[in-house]
Amino acid sequence: MRHKLITIIISIFLGGSIPLFAQVAGCEVNNVPFFSGERVTYRAVYNWGFIWVNAGDVVFTVSDTIYNSQSAWHLKSEGWTLKQYDWFYKVRDRFESIVYKEGYKPVWFERDTHEGSYESYNHYQFRYPTEEIEIISRTSDRPYKQEVLPLKPCTFDILSAIYYCRSIDFSKYSIGEKIPLTMAVDNEIFELFIRYLGKEKLTTREGNSFNTIRFSVMLVEGTIFKGGEDLFVWVTDDMNKIPILVEAKILVGSVKAVLSGMEGLKYPVTSRIYP
Repeated sequence: MRHKLITIIISIFLGGSIPLFAQVAGCEVNNVPFFSGERVTYRAVYNWGFIWVNAGDVVFTVSDTIYNSQSAWHLKSEGWTLKQYDWFYKVRDRFESIVYKEGYKPVWFERDTHEGSYESYNHYQFRYPTEEIEIISRTSDRPYKQEVLPLKPCTFDILSAIYYCRSIDFSKYSIGEKIPLTMAVDNEIFELFIRYLGKEKLTTREGNSFNTIRFSVMLVEGTIFKGGEDLFVWVTDDMNKIPILVEAKILVGSVKAVLSGMEGLKYPVTSRIYP
């Protein structure tokens, strides 16, 4: 696996191209914790001991759209390296997903990533009547390819999975309990889980404090990740469930996604702790 910092940052929110999830029963969501106009931004940071490097930025946006005459969400995430690092390793990544509002069903997904000299493109079309995912993909070292995956119930792409997991009611779970899901990524379907770790107060490097919900994500071992539950996520303990911090232990140091801005939220940020 190539070293691709921004893709890892996007991925580690809930799995990305490295970890995946197992099937969950009754996954339909009709009251999501976001709406059109939400915009959340993150700074991608690499940490090794006392070394902290701001490497790039990632932005997530939500808008309304119509797809196949049905009301839908248009989810989008873009990531890029800071300009001072472009000469060394330029990253320009884009992920987009269209999800039917009724039942929260993903129907269209596109990934277009440019990382150094390596490029990758994936297009998914979710066909519910035939229970198939039609895939078009290409990379710098692999030509245009078409294939079909079986569409199991409650299958998500990377981006729709991130937003779906914000709708999980963690109050229904005990500390240490596993929460299964399903996700298709990199033209495959894998099965892992997230583990609820309880609630805690989190203070950012900027001094902002929040009441948060913490969970870990099961990772598959690779050239960057060690494997196991070395990815941790802190989300606001309120109705928005905005990720405040995401941290992944990698083979050397750790990679973090640190919240840098949020606007257009559906609910007040009641998790914020003021002095």
